[in-house]
Amino acid sequence: MNRVGFIASSLLVVLALASSMLFVVDQRQFGVVYALGQIKEVILEPGLNFKLPPPFQNVSYIDRRLLTLNSTDAEPMLTAEKQRVIIDWYVKWRITQPSEYIRNVGLDERAGANQLNRVVRNAFQEAINKRTVKELLSSERDTLMADVKSEVLKVVRGAQPWGIDVNDVRITRVDYVESITESVYRRMEAERKRVANELRSTGAAEGEKIRADADRQVAVTVANAYREAQKVKGEGDAQATGIYSESFGRDPQFAQFYRSLDAYRTSFDKKSDVMVIDPSSDFFKAMRSPGVGSAPKR
Repeated sequence: MNRVGFIASSLLVVLALASSMLFVVDQRQFGVVYALGQIKEVILEPGLNFKLPPPFQNVSYIDRRLLTLNSTDAEPMLTAEKQRVIIDWYVKWRITQPSEYIRNVGLDERAGANQLNRVVRNAFQEAINKRTVKELLSSERDTLMADVKSEVLKVVRGAQPWGIDVNDVRITRVDYVESITESVYRRMEAERKRVANELRSTGAAEGEKIRADADRQVAVTVANAYREAQKVKGEGDAQATGIYSESFGRDPQFAQFYRSLDAYRTSFDKKSDVMVIDPSSDFFKAMRSPGVGSAPKR
């Protein structure tokens, strides 16, 4: 039993020692082997590798993929015409020389991102100071991004290379600071309100003009219709008068009698009407005539 236990313990020790000496480098990483705090070897190719067990040698990994650095600073920058603007940008970068990167930048990607953020911001500030807002938004935008990339590459490839490469620099947003933005929005709102009020006034004036024209046409139409009606009525009255005159002229006594009856009908229109008239007046002459009630002679 002691022999079996010894063998099992030995195997466990050997396996533990072997596991501490073997390491795998992924295709997305660089492997950096340290010996007593100094870089011993940099593994550039993926695969299984060997090293001495700790504490003699240790291994760390650095990302070799294309990394993205987004702007996080909202501090405004001044343009050529002294306008305060805020820009959002991003940078595509990667670590190409792990040894130089560790010696001159840091042990992980975060250290490089922090220093690169400062360099990119300074380059943007210098480039924006030379351009107007209009150039930032249109004609000079591509040139500005190219100038910033060139300036950043000069720094990272300088006397103490960072061991990185900058693939792209892009501006995603250019905007005024909040106070100026609010002022611009207020001016835009006031302008829109002015235009709306002007359109309303023009519409109201056009409406009044249309209504006045319609009223004029109505008045003209009614007047013409009334004139035509009066003309027709006058012609009818003239014809009726002519007919009455012709009819009554044939028998004047009957005409006088007919007019008296019409006068009686008009005077005694209601049962409640009360009239005080002298019976001997001419008003009742037709009733006193000898031929009242008899048929007219033909």
